Amino acid sequence: MPCEPRRAALAVDSLECQMLDERKRAILCAVVQEYISTAQPVGSSHIAEAPAIKVSSATVRNEMAHLEQDGFLVQPHTSAGRVPTDKGYRYFVDHLTSPGTLDAATTHQVGEFFSAAHGRLEEMLHQTSNLLASLTHNAGVVVGPRAEAVPIHRVQLVSLSASAATVIVVFANGTVENVPLDLVDGDDDLKLAATGVHLSAAMDGQVLGSVEAVSATGDETVDRLCADALFAIHTIASPDQVFTGGAAAVANAFDAVDVVRSVLQTLEQQFVVVTLVSDILNRGMSVAIGVEHGVEPLSACSVVVAPVVVDGEHLGSVGILGPTRMNYPQALATVEVVSEGLGHRLEEG
Repeated sequence: MPCEPRRAALAVDSLECQMLDERKRAILCAVVQEYISTAQPVGSSHIAEAPAIKVSSATVRNEMAHLEQDGFLVQPHTSAGRVPTDKGYRYFVDHLTSPGTLDAATTHQVGEFFSAAHGRLEEMLHQTSNLLASLTHNAGVVVGPRAEAVPIHRVQLVSLSASAATVIVVFANGTVENVPLDLVDGDDDLKLAATGVHLSAAMDGQVLGSVEAVSATGDETVDRLCADALFAIHTIASPDQVFTGGAAAVANAFDAVDVVRSVLQTLEQQFVVVTLVSDILNRGMSVAIGVEHGVEPLSACSVVVAPVVVDGEHLGSVGILGPTRMNYPQALATVEVVSEGLGHRLEEG
């Protein structure tokens, strides 16, 4: 299909855009689409038979040679057809006719998934990564919100012994964190319950760190417990929650064992995954192809990401990681629909 220019996350240099006339764009897009579908080098005779290509095989062969010279295609073997380069994929992504749309059945499946999602937040995020993987046959990545960014819903103090208790903090999105608290003589269950009620009233809807002190109750023991519990609550700093599903699907996309090993080992490093997703979004991108994302072990992969926004705040991200020959229109549409669904679900709590 012919490619029309559209606004993209990382624009191709304007001179390169001028170099690709309508025929070259159509041929490049046809090659990319065919290679995504078959994973086999694409020959000129096959492209000449495409409905959108109305020139001879010889003309296609000549144009493909020019595209190769310009770095958009490469010929893996002398007698083989061509395959897209990272530069070719980038041009394809930046000049798609449309970003793609999910069919009604898949959109309904995503809606049903989030309607039925209940229980702990961690389990829902894990299942969301599996949903992304099943829809795209690539690895699904979900980065959940940090506790520091989520409003507090309730605080409760529970005694463990005569000298120790735990402060339980329930966040608005369902996440639960707890921190230890030392007790002294006279800190009975009634005082702990009163402290929890007072802190809950003061901190409801606030994020960690926003409440430095609470008003006095007039009860010396409760006021001391409030101060101690508040200090303990401020020590909560949960790491980013990262969930990856469908890693086996990515492994099956590569023939080279060393590439498979490198990709799988990198996906196990949560800090690398979080940094990768955050960096792509911070650069204003939705798609990073090959070496663009800067993670060398994943140089054979592309990453498609979308932020999860709740009440105007960026509280997480969803993404798809797979080989550079992934179905970009479908990947872009999938992360958009899933990020919206997850955002609505988090907003509902």
